[in-house]
Amino acid sequence: MTPFAKKVYKIVSVIPIGEVRTYKWVARKAGKPKASRAVGQILKRNHYPLIIPCHRVINSNNKIGGYVFGVNKKKLLLDMEKEILRCLGTRK
Repeated sequence: MTPFAKKVYKIVSVIPIGEVRTYKWVARKAGKPKASRAVGQILKRNHYPLIIPCHRVINSNNKIGGYVFGVNKKKLLLDMEKEILRCLGTRK
């Protein structure tokens, strides 16, 4: 694994539940602001997609983008996380 890939996985692993970031944002945080596509390729190879939540990374135009298990599963995961937060918010 390259040092850049390690940075990408570390950054993505701390994106809070129910929130999203863009590939461009991840690339900037990893020190390579023009490497959005490289971020996508790295996340495409994520062997631990629920531990390293690559489903929380979207396109800059706020479109879902790709996902190893399909766009529908990515949307489902994001919707489930929002629902979990909504439910937790109502318990306070």
